Amino acid sequence: MTRERTILVVEDDADMRLMLEEELREAGYQTIAAADGVEALQRLAESDVDVVVTDLMMPGLKGNDVLAEVRARDPGVPVVIITAFGSIESAVDAMRAGAYHYVAKPFRMEQLRAAVESALTERRLWRELTGPGDGTRPGSVHIVAESPAMRKAVDLTLRAAPADSPVLLLGESGTGKELLARALHAESPRREGPFLAVNCSAIPEHLLESQLFGHRRGAFTDARADHRGLFQEAEGGTVLLDEIGDMMPALQAKLLRVLQEKEVQPVGSATPVRVNVRIVAATHCDLDELVRDGRFRQDLFYRLNVITVRVPPLRERMEDLVPLVGHFLDKHGARVGRRGCTLRLEVLEALRRHDWPGNVRELENVIERALVLGQDDAIGLGDLPPAVRDRPVSNSSASPSVSLAEMEREHILRTLRAARGNRAAAARLLAVDRKTLYRKLKQYGIASP
Repeated sequence: MTRERTILVVEDDADMRLMLEEELREAGYQTIAAADGVEALQRLAESDVDVVVTDLMMPGLKGNDVLAEVRARDPGVPVVIITAFGSIESAVDAMRAGAYHYVAKPFRMEQLRAAVESALTERRLWRELTGPGDGTRPGSVHIVAESPAMRKAVDLTLRAAPADSPVLLLGESGTGKELLARALHAESPRREGPFLAVNCSAIPEHLLESQLFGHRRGAFTDARADHRGLFQEAEGGTVLLDEIGDMMPALQAKLLRVLQEKEVQPVGSATPVRVNVRIVAATHCDLDELVRDGRFRQDLFYRLNVITVRVPPLRERMEDLVPLVGHFLDKHGARVGRRGCTLRLEVLEALRRHDWPGNVRELENVIERALVLGQDDAIGLGDLPPAVRDRPVSNSSASPSVSLAEMEREHILRTLRAARGNRAAAARLLAVDRKTLYRKLKQYGIASP
């Protein structure tokens, strides 16, 4: 049974708040109301909310404060801002801070309902992309994206998914370009078709041509039978050409034909074959520089560069470090028999100090290695490779006079700081559920650090 969609309405004007509740209920939504920002934060802690609709200007905590707290707790919850016409500049600032949309007063309820419905669609797609992969939907992927830089990449991917235009993914090796390509395919109308990927730098040129375009029997010495190339095998689906910047010029010309004419010329064939695929290209190279040097065709670059998504390196999205660690602990912990394993705080600090030249792929390898080699319930500095633990943070022991409650409070605070205030990520590292963490925060009077 589908869960009823829940909207949190935050409005200090009682009449306006009541009207918004009634209108949204009539539209088929479940509503929760809050008279100010403080009450809104209480409602967020108590309920699973799909969209927040909040007035911008309120006494005490304003709409921007509510937005900031929502972003800290669950970046996937869209926030729709209601603002007076004269405060539109402030609403635009809120959009830059991560609000989904704003509606200027006076407005028609149709406008608000349209904004809410659009936000709910965004929420659904975000849950499918970043929620726990349970394998129930073919091609479903898990993307950790709590940093602004990675959220921007995921958001652009979501918006590009329904179209059929080529997409160019730019980023260093190990940043997750293929993961975004798979997400693009999974959210596109081609989701029922195949998703096929090829690394253009890993296959010799004479073999890559056959791999991509196919060949006819007798085309070369070992061609004992006809072979369908990647573009034919991916009919109706998506092809990822990884490391496109390393493709040789002769193949670039043939790829341009695929993009322009929607057909391939198998090796040894005089007759072209029609294909129906969407092309996603990825590279760590600077294609502009390659074009200037004559090593990459300018016309092909223009064909590929319709929608460009820059995938940030891990050092530019450190807000994602803790959630990524939690994800990899879950992913590999179950497989190696160390489910529920956590990190010691000095390990987390060492991970934060590393510059991660291998990006997310390197982080995953470090966590998997630590799970395989470690023995305790928590990964220690000794379980990390030397390159990561070269500058370990000193681990000073607590004074015997400190009470257990004070030690617990300090441990929670340090974990929250390490998680950049992300309570969901902190709960994961502390190996407790969110409700338990919220109860402890209230017990010890801890606000977001």
